[in-house]
Amino acid sequence: MNCAGLLEGLVDDTSEIPCHDEVIGLALDSRQVEKGFVFIAVNGAIQHGLLHVQQAIDNGAFAVIYDVCGSESFAVDDLDICLVAVNDLGDKLGCIADRFYQSPTSQLDVIGITGTNGKTTCSQFLLQILPQCGVIGTLGWGAKGSLQETVNTTPDALAIHGMFADFVRSGVQTVAMEVSSHGLQQGRVNAVDFKGALFINLSRDHLDYHGSMAEYCQAKLTLFRQAGLQFVVVNADDENSELFLAAAPKKAKKWSFSVTGKNSHLPDHVVASEVDSSLNGINFWVSWNNEKAQVQTNIVGDFNIENLLAVLTVLLALGYSLKSATGLVSQVASVKGRMERFGGGDKPFVFVDYAHTPDALEKLLLCLKREAQEKLFVVFGCGGNRDKGKRAQMAQVTEQNSDYIVVTNDNPRFEKPEQIIKEINDGFENNNNEVMQNREEAIKNVIKKAKKGDCVVIAGKGHEEYQDINGVKHPFSDQEVVVRALQEWIVS
Repeated sequence: MNCAGLLEGLVDDTSEIPCHDEVIGLALDSRQVEKGFVFIAVNGAIQHGLLHVQQAIDNGAFAVIYDVCGSESFAVDDLDICLVAVNDLGDKLGCIADRFYQSPTSQLDVIGITGTNGKTTCSQFLLQILPQCGVIGTLGWGAKGSLQETVNTTPDALAIHGMFADFVRSGVQTVAMEVSSHGLQQGRVNAVDFKGALFINLSRDHLDYHGSMAEYCQAKLTLFRQAGLQFVVVNADDENSELFLAAAPKKAKKWSFSVTGKNSHLPDHVVASEVDSSLNGINFWVSWNNEKAQVQTNIVGDFNIENLLAVLTVLLALGYSLKSATGLVSQVASVKGRMERFGGGDKPFVFVDYAHTPDALEKLLLCLKREAQEKLFVVFGCGGNRDKGKRAQMAQVTEQNSDYIVVTNDNPRFEKPEQIIKEINDGFENNNNEVMQNREEAIKNVIKKAKKGDCVVIAGKGHEEYQDINGVKHPFSDQEVVVRALQEWIVS
């Protein structure tokens, strides 16, 4: 395919595009350009891609497609190369990538998963359960056992369609994809042919970007407005569930689920009952279509019932029987950094979890507060250059639901750690928490204080294996620190 084919219908007149060479590859990053590539220069949030156009040309680009917006300050006419100006290039990037990779999502069953909490857990559960399944999300992309790193939960449109093309080549049939509000609003999933969409929940997050809960919700709703959806699944317990159902195409089959036993006007409504949750796992019964079956898992945390039931409902929507679906869900294993359990027995229980929003942290602590045999210890911080309004809220929910708190660094990024901690501390009423900026020392200190039967929560970073400080990612793993601390733990 040449440039004219890539841009058919996206520009006024493709007959005026002078370059007819076959496009070997596309690149947004000038450093990734090779001979025969087309360099795509979008107008990004920080800079325009044209800033690096000469490097792209030097690396072998034979043509440049560039965003008209923001290009005024660049002398593009002086460049000795095929140039194609495109209005709103960022919005059209998904279509261009889909054409170049020959519409890979039309050959896959793509299930989009959105919500504030639980996207990673649900996508990873589906990856474990479904045959020939791939995943794109926070923990990486690829098939089971061979995940590659992703920079964002939802990568850019060009990268996403390339991943889908790779899935097609490798024989993957279904892809569970985490779809973030940023990714939806920035058009990263444009031209993705979604078969199904799952909405888990909505609570405060990313307000530094969206500005309000209403705008945050609108971004999430974009997934449910995809014209090609064959089915949608919503959490009936969430107050926004009807908004998501209303946004879905009329032809899409609508499913809902409830952990609380809430009724629904939908004929396909899945309900959990007789829930038994402990530090050893979760058991519950599922009712649907006049049938009833039991789920028995080693997954910890009663808030995970929501995730398990969401995944089970997706399986039903895909055509599995209730007996098969409950059997498969019963086999899932815990996900790295999501209520990941260490210790127990003669030592304290330690849980590493990604909870970094007030809602997620509160659900986590309420669960362990009910199930802990003795005291509940918490180590947490807040990320820099992110929603500052949630810092005091996280202090409040921690103070209300734990016995001992240490505030520490998370990913300070480009903010001063002292300022982040001050804004967290402003949310405490009794000032009975301890501050220890060094995260490793904070974790070790708390585990050392804990006794048999106590629960320790290390919250905020979950699966991450680094600390982001002033733009540098320093190797750091909560799990590794926890394992060493438990090895050194001595009965006091």
